[in-house]
Amino acid sequence: MKRPILLHPDPRLKKACAAVPDLTDDLRALADDMLETMYDAPGVGLAAPQVGVLQRLVVLDCVKAEGETPRPLIMFNPEVVASSDDLSVYEEGCLSMPEQFADVTRPAEVTVKWIDRHGHEQTEDMNGLWATCVQHEIDHLNGKLFIDHLKPLKRQMITRKMVKMKRELARG
Repeated sequence: MKRPILLHPDPRLKKACAAVPDLTDDLRALADDMLETMYDAPGVGLAAPQVGVLQRLVVLDCVKAEGETPRPLIMFNPEVVASSDDLSVYEEGCLSMPEQFADVTRPAEVTVKWIDRHGHEQTEDMNGLWATCVQHEIDHLNGKLFIDHLKPLKRQMITRKMVKMKRELARG
């Protein structure tokens, strides 16, 4: 089931999320809903707070090439356990900020640990878009948005555009 995506500014997007203590069928269903919502948007990542759930859960799939097999990842309690000194710059966007993009600098490679939908601990080294995406989504779990990595003027400009867009959407 597709879920509505919260739009910035929304106070729920700025809150740190609680760890998932136990996997339940409800949480697995939420993860499936989030994947459906992310693919429909379309996007490459989605964090639970973006659908109004303040739990440490993200979904991602950075396979974008036509004809390539999708690789959906569901991560409960994800954390970066190591990151490279090398940095990379990606133009990031966010499903909570449609049509807003900016260059963000992050570690080029990260090692991420998480619990999968079956309750098994997973660890993976990620680079390229996968590394950028997983860091972006984990930021969401900590109440941080990609615009928080920008200079104040650029951040304020994007926020003003989003306030205007939300006003126009509310008018219908």
